Amino acid sequence: MLLSRLSAVVPERLRPTLDTANGLARLFEAAGARLYLVGGVVRDLLADRLSGGGDLDFTTDAMPSLTEQILAGWGDSVWAQGKRFGTIGAAKGATRVEVTTHRAEQYGASSRKPEVIFSTALESDLARRDFTVNAMALSLPDLQLVDPFNGVSDLADKRLRTPLSPEVSFTDDPLRMLRAARFIAGYTLRPSPELVEAVTALRGRLDIVSDERVRDELDKLMVVTDPSEGLWFLVKTGLADEFLPELMALALEQDPIHRHKDVLAHTVAVVQRARPDRTVRLAALFHDIGKPKTRSFGPGGTVTFHHHEVVGARMTRDRMRALRYPVDDIDKVSHLVELHLRFHTYGMGWTDSAVRRYVRDAGDLLEDLNELTRADCTTRNVARAKALGQRMDELEARIAELRGKEELAAIRPDLDGREIMAHLGLRPGPLVGQALAFLLEARLEEGPHSHDEALHLLDQWWAAQPGAVEND
Repeated sequence: MLLSRLSAVVPERLRPTLDTANGLARLFEAAGARLYLVGGVVRDLLADRLSGGGDLDFTTDAMPSLTEQILAGWGDSVWAQGKRFGTIGAAKGATRVEVTTHRAEQYGASSRKPEVIFSTALESDLARRDFTVNAMALSLPDLQLVDPFNGVSDLADKRLRTPLSPEVSFTDDPLRMLRAARFIAGYTLRPSPELVEAVTALRGRLDIVSDERVRDELDKLMVVTDPSEGLWFLVKTGLADEFLPELMALALEQDPIHRHKDVLAHTVAVVQRARPDRTVRLAALFHDIGKPKTRSFGPGGTVTFHHHEVVGARMTRDRMRALRYPVDDIDKVSHLVELHLRFHTYGMGWTDSAVRRYVRDAGDLLEDLNELTRADCTTRNVARAKALGQRMDELEARIAELRGKEELAAIRPDLDGREIMAHLGLRPGPLVGQALAFLLEARLEEGPHSHDEALHLLDQWWAAQPGAVEND
């Protein structure tokens, strides 16, 4: 077991947090137990990426009941929902902590929930962690690093390994295979050949992990600075096929006659180019998934994907439902997928009404849609890329100009339903909805109208209705 003193390298921004942690460690010492800082805070300290946040993870040889007793005397509040898994949480001021009894967590042959076995040995606890870069602990209050699996060396050498054999590690918790993609991307680590082979062989075991845990890990991958290497890892090992088969399908076979862009490579590039926002990145990931189902070949070897945005939006909804995403997330991402080609008709020349429709249809997602559109330009043709960027700049300028004249974010008919019913003498019913739709169309085409102008338009519409009669 490697032990080295880290007190000299602790950054100043972390010292107040460590002072708090050391105070807690002394309470555990007084109770005859040891406390160790573990998890991302130790890894990021060594990688010089520490932000100094207020959440801390600890492991201890104390049993959960003793931990709960100690924290009750230390914190402002304590929660024990995870007690059966050995975890007790507490908060003191701005600092939130979770203390977990040394454990070995693993899945049974077909269980979707881990079985937890408590241990009194720190090294046994670290051995069951996902990767060597996470299998390090900082003992408190003496600030000595415990690194039995050479995680420091792996961080320095940019290598991703598991403490035990990858077969054991991924059998214990199959989600670690997906988590590997995040660490490959987020820390620019190279997976060991043994790790890659194990993921390829055991990828089907991901099926026993709950959809919610898979979804949450995918979300974490989506917001690292550059997820591309993680996505390629999922594809090359076949792991993506277990929870996101649409991604694998984007690797469309190409031939020398029907030449077309590699849709998978394009998708990864779009994700990379988009800002690290979960909604935008997910839309980038899904934006072209309708292409395999809509691909057709035309004269001279041309390739088309007619209406792939509509098909893709439907497929996005299906996949996100399968991954148990909230309805609001599904609506936002699928709507972005459906609208992602809308900008490209702007080159044909847009009227003010077309700009209004673009803004109206995007709604609260306008900024995200523009971001996705810019990211979708992955052409290597410098002139074409410049032209697309200039067109987007022009569109955004026109949106800003119209916003200065009109309330674009709140485009609605110039009369409401009650005004329509009062003016025409109607009761609630389909005709009122038709009148509202007509007035909305007029608002989009011509801009805002005065109240009298809107009433005049309504009269013209009503006069044109075949057989229209008052229904009072």
